[in-house]
Amino acid sequence: MSAFLQVQAIKKQWAHAVTVGPITLDIARGEIVALLGPSGSGKTTMLRLLAGFETPDGGRIVVESEDVTSMPPARRRFGMVFQHYALFPHLDVGQNVAFGLRGHADAGAKAAEALRLVDLAGFERRKVQELSGGQQQRVALARALAPEPRVLLLDEPLSNLDPALRERTRRELRQLIKRVGITTVFVTHEQEEAFELGDRVAVLNAGHLEQAGAPEDLYERPASLFVATFVGRANVFRGAAARALAAGADLVVVRPERLRFAAAGGGLPGVVRERRYTGAAAFFLVETDGGERFEVLAEPDAAHVGDRVFVEAERVIRVAENGR
Repeated sequence: MSAFLQVQAIKKQWAHAVTVGPITLDIARGEIVALLGPSGSGKTTMLRLLAGFETPDGGRIVVESEDVTSMPPARRRFGMVFQHYALFPHLDVGQNVAFGLRGHADAGAKAAEALRLVDLAGFERRKVQELSGGQQQRVALARALAPEPRVLLLDEPLSNLDPALRERTRRELRQLIKRVGITTVFVTHEQEEAFELGDRVAVLNAGHLEQAGAPEDLYERPASLFVATFVGRANVFRGAAARALAAGADLVVVRPERLRFAAAGGGLPGVVRERRYTGAAAFFLVETDGGERFEVLAEPDAAHVGDRVFVEAERVIRVAENGR
């Protein structure tokens, strides 16, 4: 697919903070892309650059072959959903959604259609305070969609919801965005959220783009040690421990579910120090004779605390210390 939204070597320099970029990223029409990274990685700055709230110090932002780099936010036709929703408590739901449509003759009809898209038809006269957290999130989304933007931007869209509601809302939000078909970029620091919502995930670290790809690519084929350890659980083995699992390797990463207990004498020897039961499986903390510690995910009765065990790897990931 050809690029609909292009980030071309965009850069932002700060006097006393991490410099972001240069970052290049192509996003297809209708694609959902997650910007994932720890605090201070530059993901929020990237979203603000896309929205036009910050001015880049280099590079370009192009939408449908139109350079919007110097364009003010109101002219970009980007919809924005803020982390705390920014709903007006003195306005009802319909008025909140229609707020960005002032001057439109059909503002009421557009607001009603936006509420229908987010499954809140008939909520126009409801007070914001009467809504659940998930419903407030959908009102904010409806307000962003009402002006029919080209691109939708979401800043930590589910961070205000409790864990149970967050899991259900993730699925609903993805289904809604796909139904509307709008190109979407959202910021999150949670891997599970990025993987479930995003078609692709762009991992940022200290202002740099470490890797962008499908969730499966990031998990199974990370481009750097940072991506391997930031995305999912990861055991890092160096030196003799690495070579015991992969001949000739000095550094490997192995996911806990890719390790298995083997017959005596094979693989990497160690002792089970802890067992954490999770239901269908258990995490076993194993300590090698050299003092290295790592996790094995296996059936709950696969081993017991204090057991002398030997561990083999079903699959290892070979990465460089810095893949950039």
